[in-house]
Amino acid sequence: MVSLLLAVLYLTFVSLGLPDSVLGSAWPTMFVELDVPVSFAGIVSAIVAGGTIVSSLMSDRITKRFGASKTTAVSVMMTALALFGFAISSRFWMLCLFAIPYGLGAGSVDAALNNYVSLHFESKHMSWLHCMWGIGSAIGPAIMGFALTNSLSWHNGYFIISIIQLVICAIIFISLPIWKKPMAEGEEQGEKRALKLREVITIKGAKAVMITFFCYCALEATTILWASTYLNLNRGIDANTSALWGSLYVLGITIGRALSGFISMKLNDIQMTRMGEGIMVCGLVMLFAPVNIVSLIGIVVFGLGSAPVYPCIIHSTPERFGADKSQALIGVQMASAYTGTCLMPPLFGLIAEHISISLFPVYIGALTIAMIALFEVLIKKTAK
Repeated sequence: MVSLLLAVLYLTFVSLGLPDSVLGSAWPTMFVELDVPVSFAGIVSAIVAGGTIVSSLMSDRITKRFGASKTTAVSVMMTALALFGFAISSRFWMLCLFAIPYGLGAGSVDAALNNYVSLHFESKHMSWLHCMWGIGSAIGPAIMGFALTNSLSWHNGYFIISIIQLVICAIIFISLPIWKKPMAEGEEQGEKRALKLREVITIKGAKAVMITFFCYCALEATTILWASTYLNLNRGIDANTSALWGSLYVLGITIGRALSGFISMKLNDIQMTRMGEGIMVCGLVMLFAPVNIVSLIGIVVFGLGSAPVYPCIIHSTPERFGADKSQALIGVQMASAYTGTCLMPPLFGLIAEHISISLFPVYIGALTIAMIALFEVLIKKTAK
């Protein structure tokens, strides 16, 4: 039963990543057909991000009332229906409308799943599950690309993805009985009331972990969005090569998480996170190198280092803060992560436009240093 449940969880994490990068791959076609400015993609993304932040903050209350399994199933269904809404949208306001349930569903399932896996499974599974997210985030744009290059519209691309999400949703609903794994942590968690946001923030170490997640997801999202442009405009590398190497950052994270699952059998979560941070610093140093090939490889190394940080910090949450508080803490961690993703890449866009895009390594370097410092503060504050 446990192996079957893990298979369902892996599939669910694929569904988490499936729609994440689709808007970016489809938007060059979408904005022309919808007759809106190209910048309007930011409006849709902001609505989705706002929904994920709200639902992440509500995740403790929702999950304690309905349980992780039902919360996950309903949330995946919400994203599937929202994606179907995208598929039938013929006006920009319709996209904005369907972006609301998309964001609310994505935030709920992310927080609920991460806490469930943190409570019931080893660190290796958390790394491998987040690797599945990376695979899903690669499959989504590939499906959209297939639709667009085979005389199909972006509507068809979203329709295909929504059908896949609905199938995964059906599998989750069918598997609900096997989620009821008798664990002391889960029973203890179920007996506790949901914590209010102000109560969560006052927990020792909560602010440190929130800022750590803010910094990590800010640097990840900034690198995904701006690395290729930096390589092209600042390093003089042609657009195709820049796009290829920029995308290898995400590939580095995905491969890194696959490898992290094996390494975590020997190292604990703190050791894994510090190892990742050390590799990230090496990648940053390479990014500053004057030789282009070294800088290109540095982006891949930076991705490999990023791999264990997010899943290992999440996995250690129940041990660090207690199983009864873990859902609330993971909820605010997710909200902080989405806030960093939402705010910091556009901020660098302003810096690139008004100062210089050459500051890209400095910007992600500053975020990396802040993340490392706050992680050490977190360890100190939550030491047993």
